[in-house]
Amino acid sequence: MTPETSAAAAHGYRWCRQLARSHYENFPVASWLLPAHLRDPVTAIYAFARSADDIADEGTDTDALRLEKLAHMTSALDSTMRGVPPDEPLYQALADTIKRHALPPGPLYDLLHAFRNDVTTNRYSTYAEVMDYCRYSANPVGRLLLHLAGQASEARLGLSDAICSALQWINFLQDIKQDYRENNRIYLPADDMQRFGVSEEDIDVQRNLPRVRELLLFQIGRTTELLHSGSALGGQLSGRFGLEIRVVIRAAARMLHKLSTQADVFGRPRLGILDRAGITWAALRQTTA
Repeated sequence: MTPETSAAAAHGYRWCRQLARSHYENFPVASWLLPAHLRDPVTAIYAFARSADDIADEGTDTDALRLEKLAHMTSALDSTMRGVPPDEPLYQALADTIKRHALPPGPLYDLLHAFRNDVTTNRYSTYAEVMDYCRYSANPVGRLLLHLAGQASEARLGLSDAICSALQWINFLQDIKQDYRENNRIYLPADDMQRFGVSEEDIDVQRNLPRVRELLLFQIGRTTELLHSGSALGGQLSGRFGLEIRVVIRAAARMLHKLSTQADVFGRPRLGILDRAGITWAALRQTTA
């Protein structure tokens, strides 16, 4: 926050920070690694995405009610983009962030598109279909971060897209059981499941079988290549923002290693304190190398 931040926006940022602290994430959200002036804007973007995600996934609402709530968020975003945000902490903070950093509206609307898709679609036929979903669900976040940092060249946006899609795939791969049990959702492409002989029943009863492991290792390999294809971004960005990106890339690589080596393919590996310390130290050494 700055001395010019309004009382309503300051309250909104506090609300967003509290929301961010209340959710576990494998990858840092507005951590101390970021420049101080970017931490509140990042929490505002995170809170917007998290609020929409919770509407799509949490609770017992009907699909119709979930879509209605997401439509309300779309209307609230419309008002926010016009400079007249609703009197709600989230939109007061988001309005301040949009104004200060001249954020483009497209990525924010893309996020809402993704969460509407979560309500209406629970199976994907091909890898290309899942990647199109990532275009709306994950890539907008990286694009917004680059705009916040004033680093949004076309080349860097493309590298960011690869990293963010890889992060989304990591979430899919660690949440296979949860997505199926809680939301009847399978992100593994149907044609790949058929190729490896994996059925929905295998996922339902969590069969820890060689064919399931082979399917997941195939997707882990794809995701590793995707992450690598965007990893040059970490070396192109300087300062604390660049350090944050390098930490995220290394954390993603560590998660992929955990996924590929865990005994139970349906497990949910997490990054522990030692993982995070090692990742941060390696990223710091890369910065000074």
